[in-house]
Amino acid sequence: MSAHDLFTLGNRHFRIGVGVTAAILIVTAITGFIVLPFAQPWVQFANVWDAICSAAGVPQRAANVTAPEQSKRLSEVVLTSRTLSRPSQEAIGRGATLAQRCAICHGPTGISRADSPNLAGQYAAVIYKELHDFRSGARTNAVMSPFAVNLTDPEIADLSNYYAYLPRLPAYHPTPQLPKPNIVIYGAPMRGIAPCGACHGSLDNKTGSPWLEGQSEAYMKAQLQAFASGERRNDISQQMRNIARAMTPQEIEAAAAYYASQPSDVVKAVD
Repeated sequence: MSAHDLFTLGNRHFRIGVGVTAAILIVTAITGFIVLPFAQPWVQFANVWDAICSAAGVPQRAANVTAPEQSKRLSEVVLTSRTLSRPSQEAIGRGATLAQRCAICHGPTGISRADSPNLAGQYAAVIYKELHDFRSGARTNAVMSPFAVNLTDPEIADLSNYYAYLPRLPAYHPTPQLPKPNIVIYGAPMRGIAPCGACHGSLDNKTGSPWLEGQSEAYMKAQLQAFASGERRNDISQQMRNIARAMTPQEIEAAAAYYASQPSDVVKAVD
């Protein structure tokens, strides 16, 4: 038999070899792109195509997630790295006077004894944005919405500058420091989740993203769940909603517990 005849369909051994190779490729593709994605208990896909796209590295939204209604009010705050930079001492003093109304929930020094967020040393742009969103209705809360609705733009700026001026103090509910969970360090690229530190880093942060160390575990868990369900929708470009929807309940609990266990950086949020 000539070399040419070896690689023709007339050769039974060649046909068997091609058939076995093709079968292995098909089984491998089905297993890797369909069976394994559907075997992940923390992800649900709308159809086979979504599973294939996910296995190929293209994030797909889970089937059990419904997009929030676009008719609801969204945040209209515009933030830059220079928002509220270098406040005057007069502005900080006015903010201190206004903050007396906030002390019952957020503490007289900006550190909450309950499960309200700690505001002392928080970035001014974060407080500025959230107060504007409470006032406009982009974010709602039974306590904060009535409080913020009567605040003027200068008062919001003064409050933001005052709390940012305060040093970050230890929380009232310290827990033993926990090791960083994978969701915090690496995120989950296959599900479109960036590492938390990409925006909430302690040394640098994305404008509008709060520092999280020492915040209440219950509060952070509740906010992640609100983002995931669409109840809270004032995040910038839906980043937190997209991330929280893709997180498992275990990852939400792990991230909240980790950040609550970390000591606050003793720095000021303004330069």
